[in-house]
Amino acid sequence: MGVLTILLSACGGGSSEYSPKPKGYNRIDLPEAKYVKLQEKAPYTFELSAYTKVRPDSSKIAEPYWFHVIYPNFDAEIQLTYKKVPNNKTFDEFIEDSHILLNKHMERAYEIKDFVIKTPSKKTAAVFELSGDVPSQFQFYISDSTTHFLRGALYFKTATKNDSLKPVIEFIKKDILHMLNTCEWVETE
Repeated sequence: MGVLTILLSACGGGSSEYSPKPKGYNRIDLPEAKYVKLQEKAPYTFELSAYTKVRPDSSKIAEPYWFHVIYPNFDAEIQLTYKKVPNNKTFDEFIEDSHILLNKHMERAYEIKDFVIKTPSKKTAAVFELSGDVPSQFQFYISDSTTHFLRGALYFKTATKNDSLKPVIEFIKKDILHMLNTCEWVETE
């Protein structure tokens, strides 16, 4: 009988009470922000997170100076596309294309906040913050309206809900704002 008593007390004394544990989320440790200058040759430069890797866009539609800024620890990337103004389109058409791409997220977004920032070097950037379970939570473009047009969009390669990713989204959002505030146009020829 002594062994049975020990087994029952080890298993909770035979009590049928069960208390479920609250739903937990993975702990996300964010590094201290650290920046380095973009090393790739392009008509633009900026400071980006030291925790990223940059690779050229290899899609079929990729053009010169299109890059993916990859956050390997967060399974995230910023897709950058660059257009020379004017090529076969006007500046207004580039803005319209950016809004068309942004509006593809309207079905799943419950809010889109847009704001304009003026960089220390007097550039203007349009920024779009999307709320909801959308594929891209943060998008932007920056241009001088006469020669350069750079567009970017943040994507995560995970099925995790965006509310769980909020600390990472906020971390990368600060990196993007730093990129925009340090963006400079560069002569490539």
